[in-house]
Parts: sequence; structure tokens; C-alpha cells
Amino acid sequence: MSKIRLGIIGCGNMADSHGQGFQELIDRMEVAVTCDIVLERAQAAAEVAGAKLAVADYHEMLEHVDAVLVVLPHDLHFEVGMTCLKAGKHVLMEKPMCNTEEECIELIRTAEREGKVLMTAYPVRFWPIVRKLKALIEEKTYGDCFQLSIWTEQYTRHDEGHWIQSAQSLGGGQFFSHGCHYVDLMLWILGRPVRGTHLGTNFGTPWMEKEGTSNVAIEFESGALGYHFGTWGARGTRLGWSIHAHCTEGMLEINLAERKLYLHAHMNEEKANLDTSSSTQVLMDIESAGKFTHFELEHFLECIQTGQRPMTDGPTSLQGLRLIWRLYEAERTNTVANLQGLGFEDDWEKVEGGVTSSFG
Repeated sequence: MSKIRLGIIGCGNMADSHGQGFQELIDRMEVAVTCDIVLERAQAAAEVAGAKLAVADYHEMLEHVDAVLVVLPHDLHFEVGMTCLKAGKHVLMEKPMCNTEEECIELIRTAEREGKVLMTAYPVRFWPIVRKLKALIEEKTYGDCFQLSIWTEQYTRHDEGHWIQSAQSLGGGQFFSHGCHYVDLMLWILGRPVRGTHLGTNFGTPWMEKEGTSNVAIEFESGALGYHFGTWGARGTRLGWSIHAHCTEGMLEINLAERKLYLHAHMNEEKANLDTSSSTQVLMDIESAGKFTHFELEHFLECIQTGQRPMTDGPTSLQGLRLIWRLYEAERTNTVANLQGLGFEDDWEKVEGGVTSSFG
């Protein structure tokens, strides 16, 4: 099959982060067109990616591409995604898929009707080091996993008036925009959720209309717990981007700053001496730099070429967003969210108890 012609819609920072992926996959794809409402940005991105055409209106690119990467403010995902699917283009949509459940459902149905690939960009699933972690947990190499904790400590601030500060444009706050990555990861690794809580605040991130810091706790059918702490207000960090998976025979740790997957084991039983030392073994080193987006891009291309469903397809992505919306609603009503009946592994269109797909 000839190379897939990819168009990039939106040439800001997110498009830049995919640059390595474009270079890794030049034998299978080419960036044919870049598009940005600021033409100079599209032209600069075209020069970097080797695209022959740069445009300011995405409609002008459709006849020149087979697939698109949509990297736009979240409230534009639906309109642009629908236009591209109806034009017969495959769509890799930056997370989150859309800002409401209704928009997500219509986008999914359109992709299925048109026979096109609709995939959400959740790259973390495709990182080899994360796939190794999941395999070790699934195989119970170090016993049963009873707690999965994820930390993302960042300082994310934009100029006044930037769309990311607006709850309407973003679809919520930091939890919806960035935490969706880690909700997806917890569901992928731990399975069906039962109940959960979310607490968020913009204290420390006053530039955010909604939360800039969030804490999420989820109980799963297995009895395991999942936790995510995310902030865009960190002025310093030790944990940075880290995952800890506590298992009955050891603790697995991904430390992105050190670029390693560790096993911590053989901890002594606590006897009031506060000795928390354990032995440490490196199980895997990360070799490549950057955000590793070429792994998800490779999967997207394979799905186009083979017809297989993406791991992060529309229904899978929608289920994660439904969980977030239900946690938001429970936070508003000061209750624990019932996370059952969200269509996991069943009929994705059937939801028990309703879902509030708004940020409130």
C-alpha cells in the first residue's frame, strides 16, 4: 500500500510534540498538508514536517489527505471531526474526543457509517514501558495488584485569554483535559470500575476557570483501587510523572524522569521501627526521548491499513469520559459516584442511571 497522506489540523505545541513520530514513520506515511488558523504557524510546521502544502482553512486540505490529526481546542473537535469523517477521512483526535456525550456518540456513529477509523490520541497506552507494566500486572508476576497510583505534577500556564483557561472551551478543568489520559490507563489496566470520588480546586491555579489540581480515587470490581493526582500548578516536584503499582509481592514503579521501570521488593515487616527500605531492581530502561507519540501513530496507521479497531476507539474513549462526567456530578452533589452501568465491555450506547456530560 502507498504511504498514507496525513494532514495536521492545528499547529501549536501539541502538533510539535508529534514531530518525532512523523520522522519515525516516514516509510509508512507522509505529512501532506499542515493547517492552522494562523497561516505562518502552518507554514512553519510544514517546513519541519516536510509538507508540500500549508493552509489556514482545513476544508482546503481534505482533497490532499487520507487521514487527519486534529490538534485543536476541545470545543472544535466535534465540528472538525464530523467534517473530516463525512469527507471520507480517517481521524486521529487529540484527547478528549469531544466535550459532550451527545457529540461523542454522533462522531462514533458517523465513523461507523462512513467506515473510517476514529481513534483518540491516548499515547500513554502505547509506550513500551507502560505495556510492560500492564503485562507484569496481568500475568501476576509479582502477585495481585491492589493499588495503582499515578502522579502528574506539572506547571501549565498560558497567557491571559488562552482557550485552555476556559471551562467552556476545555470541557471542564485539568481533570477532564489531562486526567482523561490516566482514567483511560486505570480502566485499561484494572478493568471495570465500581465507585469513585473526585475533588478538584483552582486554588494555586487561579488562571483556570475550573480545577487546575485534582485528586481521583476509584474502586474496581477486583477490589483494587486506582488513584490519580494531577496538577498544573506545581512549582517543584519529586514525583513528576510517575506510576506506582502495589502488588502482593512487590511494587512496580515507572519513573519517567529517570527513564526506568523499577521493581521494589523484599520489604521487611513493619515493627514500629519505621524501616521502609526494600531492594530495588531495574526491569526496563526507556531508550527513546520525547513523548513517544510514534507508537500511537503506528497503531493508527495499522488500523487504517488492516481495518482493525483501534485500542482507543470511540466507544472506549467515551466510556472513560462518561466516568469523568459522573465523577464531576458526584462532586457537585457531595456524593460518592456510582460508576457501574457505563457500558464497559457491553453495549456502549446503553448507559444505566444517565450521564451528565457537562462541566457544571
